[in-house]
Amino acid sequence: MALPKAEAEKLHKRPARASEDADQTQIPPLESGDRLTRDEFERRYNAMPNLKKAELIEGVVYMPSPVRHLNHGKQHRQIVTWLGNYCDATPGTDSSDNCTVRLDNDNDPQPDVVLFIEESADGQIRLSADGYIERAPELVVEVAGSSASRDLHDKFQAYRRNGVQEYIVWRTHDKKIEWFRLQGQQYVKVEPDAKGVIASSVFPGLRLHVNALINGEMNKVNAELQKGLKSKEHAAFVKQLAQRSKRK
Repeated sequence: MALPKAEAEKLHKRPARASEDADQTQIPPLESGDRLTRDEFERRYNAMPNLKKAELIEGVVYMPSPVRHLNHGKQHRQIVTWLGNYCDATPGTDSSDNCTVRLDNDNDPQPDVVLFIEESADGQIRLSADGYIERAPELVVEVAGSSASRDLHDKFQAYRRNGVQEYIVWRTHDKKIEWFRLQGQQYVKVEPDAKGVIASSVFPGLRLHVNALINGEMNKVNAELQKGLKSKEHAAFVKQLAQRSKRK
């Protein structure tokens, strides 16, 4: 039976009203200091495609200010070069620059650089269906302004608690690099050897001449790394990673 004209017009208009209601229900924008769950943080972050960086640290939203070349950008590039060279020479490892890491329900940091053993080689991380790193990478590097940075406070605790095995913080204003190693449930600061070098305990062959990096002497940094890449320990590690991957 045909509906009266008035009823038919009323039904025809319902989808339009529903659409208008949906347009009025907008996702709230992220604001620094918001206290959110990880799911809500990501929902709001994804709704702001022009936002370059935001982090959820211990349930609190942080939206960093623009960064300078001299106190962050340059150092960031040097760290990427150092770890990228190691990664390229070490099949079974991977690295990433400024990617979001889903640590836990209260932490969605965006570390400056991470280095990790691939999932296929029994590494700690997992890649989600939508391409995010989940769980803790084995090594995280943050470029910080000073010891007052949250990188040495809230992030420090979040990385420790979630099992980041090695954590490096480059304090650019203080001209210091601090390397922490997870022992049990605590981070222990690692000091350079007599030659000013720190060697990773998780990634054999990954060696850093600390003062050379601070001073921007990348030739020395790379020369020290090459020593590690030519070592027996690195060769054994590459072989071990290959064997792990074959078992998958």
